[in-house]
Amino acid sequence: MAMMAKMRSLAPAFIISVGVIFVLFMIISDSNVMEVFGFRTNNIGSINGVQITYQEFMKAMNNEMEAQKQQTGKDVDENSQFRDQVWDALVTQTLLSQQIKKLGISVSNEEIRNVILGNNPPDFLKKNFIDSTGKFNRQLYISALYDPRNSQPLLQAEEYVRQNLLNQKLQSMLLASITVSDAEVKRRFIEQNTKMNTQYALIGLNEFPDNSIKVTDADLKDYYNAHLDQYEIKAQRKVKYVLFPTVPSASDSENVRLTLEDIAGQMKEDTMTFKKLVEIYSSQPYSEDTLTVNSFPGAAADSIMNAAPGAVIGPVAAGQNYYLYHFIGSVPSKEPVVRASHILINQYGDDAKNLEEAMKIYNQLQSGASFAQLAKQYSKDPGSAMRGGDLGWFGKGQMVPEFEKAAFSGKLGVVQKPIKTNYGYHIIKVTGRSDKKYIVEKLVNPIKASSSTKDQLLSNAKDFSYISNKDGFEKEANLMSYTVRETEPFTKDAYYVPGIGVSKNLITWAFDNSINTISDPISSTSGYVVAMVSGVINEGVKSFDEVKNTLKPLVIREKKFELALKKAQNIESKINGDLTKANTIDPQVTVNETGEFGANSSIPGIGSDFNFIENSLKLPLNKISEPVKGQNGYYIIKVLSRTPFDSSAYAVQENNIRENILQQKKSMFFSEWLAQLKKDANIVDHRSQFFGL
Repeated sequence: MAMMAKMRSLAPAFIISVGVIFVLFMIISDSNVMEVFGFRTNNIGSINGVQITYQEFMKAMNNEMEAQKQQTGKDVDENSQFRDQVWDALVTQTLLSQQIKKLGISVSNEEIRNVILGNNPPDFLKKNFIDSTGKFNRQLYISALYDPRNSQPLLQAEEYVRQNLLNQKLQSMLLASITVSDAEVKRRFIEQNTKMNTQYALIGLNEFPDNSIKVTDADLKDYYNAHLDQYEIKAQRKVKYVLFPTVPSASDSENVRLTLEDIAGQMKEDTMTFKKLVEIYSSQPYSEDTLTVNSFPGAAADSIMNAAPGAVIGPVAAGQNYYLYHFIGSVPSKEPVVRASHILINQYGDDAKNLEEAMKIYNQLQSGASFAQLAKQYSKDPGSAMRGGDLGWFGKGQMVPEFEKAAFSGKLGVVQKPIKTNYGYHIIKVTGRSDKKYIVEKLVNPIKASSSTKDQLLSNAKDFSYISNKDGFEKEANLMSYTVRETEPFTKDAYYVPGIGVSKNLITWAFDNSINTISDPISSTSGYVVAMVSGVINEGVKSFDEVKNTLKPLVIREKKFELALKKAQNIESKINGDLTKANTIDPQVTVNETGEFGANSSIPGIGSDFNFIENSLKLPLNKISEPVKGQNGYYIIKVLSRTPFDSSAYAVQENNIRENILQQKKSMFFSEWLAQLKKDANIVDHRSQFFGL
C-alpha cells in the first residue's frame, strides 16, 4: 500500500513530464528529442523525411545476410561495403515507394491472390514444392497455403508479392511511352548482318610534320575558349592517411590450426565420417577429388605421397586457409609430375660469362658442395633461392620447353650440367617424380581476422587519431613507425578512394571537413583508416595559364585536320570518280583495300572508326565519297561490295530485334531515372553514429 501511495504522489509530475516530452516530439521530431536529452537518435537516417530506424536497418541487413548465405552457402561479413549495399537498397526501395504513393499506384488483394494461386506461382514459393523428378507438386502447395500453421509466412509472402506488383506497375507506368521505331529495328538488323569491302585513300595527319605547323597564342586562346567544357573542375579532395589493415594475427592463424587439430582428432576418437565433418566445419562444400601431387600445398604433398589409405593429413597452411586432407587412395596417372631444384645464373653481363660462372658452380656441386647453400648464395630466382632452389612439384606445360625437357628426362637426385633458356643458365636437380593421382577429401577453414584482432586494430587506430590531433599527423606517424600515404584527388561521387578502396564514409568525411582536419578511424574494405585532409580543389574551370602547355598539341592536331581536308578535297575534285588516280595527284597518298568487315567489327588496317563505318553503310556501291573525317585523317572511300538487305531474314528476326532494343532502352531509361531520383532526394545518413566512420 505504501508503494501505491508513493506512485500516486508522483503521478502529477510524471504526467507533466510526459506532456513536455510529447510536445517536444510534436515540435522537433522523435530523433531530436533523444538528442535534446543527451541520447543518440534511434534513426539511422532519412529519405525525403521518411525516417529509417536502426532496427529497420538491422533487419534489412540480417535479411540480406541470410539471402546471400542461402545463395553461396557462406557467412557474410558485416563490413562497411556490405552496409553501404544494404543502405543503397533501402534508399532505392523507399524512393520507389514514395513515387508509387505519389502516382497513386495500388495493388488489390485479388491481384495478390491471383499471383499466389495462379498456374505459375512465384519461384520463391514454388521452389519449396518441387519433387524428386523436378515437377511442381501443386496439390501439396495448395495444402500448405491453407494450413493455419503457415499464416505468418503467408502474410510475409503476400507482402513480398505486393511490393513486386507495385514496382512492376511503377515501371510499366514510367516505361509505357518508350517505343522502338521500324528504322531502329532495320538499322540494328543491318549492323548485325552486313559485311562490306572498301577501297580507300587516307590523307593522314602524319603527312604534316609538327614543326611545319605555326601556332600562335591567339590560336591557343581560341581553342581554350571553344572547349571550356573540357577544362571544368569538379570539387575534389586529397587525403593523407595511415591504414590499419584488417589482416589476421598470428593468434588468429594459431586458433584455426588448433581447431583443425581438434577436428582431426575427432576422426580418431569418433565414428563420424570425414564427409560429415566437412559438412559441419568446412568453408567449402564437400567433394572427393582425384589430384596430381602438384595440386597440393607444398607442405601436404610429401605427406600425402607417403600416407596410408585412411590417414588424415594436416592442418596444412596455404595462402589464407588451413587444410585437412583425408587420404583415400591412389590411382595410376597419365600426367607425370616432377619436383626439381635449380640455380639460375644470369647476372654476369653476357652469355659467355654467365655460362662460365654456371660451370664453376656445377663443378663445385660435383665436388660435394651443398646445392641448397649455393642456390641461396648465387641463384637469381629469388622465390626458389630462399628455399634452397626448390621449385616444388610441377607438370608438363608449366615450365619453358628447355627446362621442362631437362626436368622430365633427368635422373632422380643427379645434378645436371647447365642448360640455357631465355632466363639464363639453369643448374637442375630432379628431387622427386610421381606417376600417380591421389584421391582425397578436404576440409578448409579460412584464416580470418577475429573480433579481438579487429578490436585491437580499431583501438590502435583510435589511439593514433587522438594523439595525432594533439601532436601532429605526420610527426606522430613517424614516431609510431606508421607509413603515411596520400591519395590521388577524388570527387564526391567517387565509388572508391584510390589506394584505400570502397569507403563512402571517408569520401563524405573528406568533403565535410577542411584542410588538415584529422579523422576518427574510418572503416574501408582494406581496414581502418585515419585520414587528414591534405588537399582541397574547388569546383570551377582551369585557367588558361594552367592548361596552356597542354593546348599546343591539340591545336596542332586541329590544324593538321584542316590541312588534310583541303588536300582530300583537292584530290577528290581531280580523280573523276577513279580512286586509283589519287596517288597520281599526290604521291604521298596510297590506295588500300580493307577486305571484308562488319558494322560492329574492327576495320582491317584501320581499326575502329565510327565515321568510316557509317559512310560505308550509306554510300552507293562503286561511288567515291566526299572526304570523310576519321580518327587519323580524312578518307576518300569507295564501297566495292556490301551484303544486300535480306528481307526474308529481316522478317524472321524483326520481332526479336525489336524486343531486345526495347528492353535495352527500358533498362537504360529506368537506371537514369532512378539515378536522378537519388540525386534530387534529400538523403540524411547517420550510420556513422551507430557503426563508426
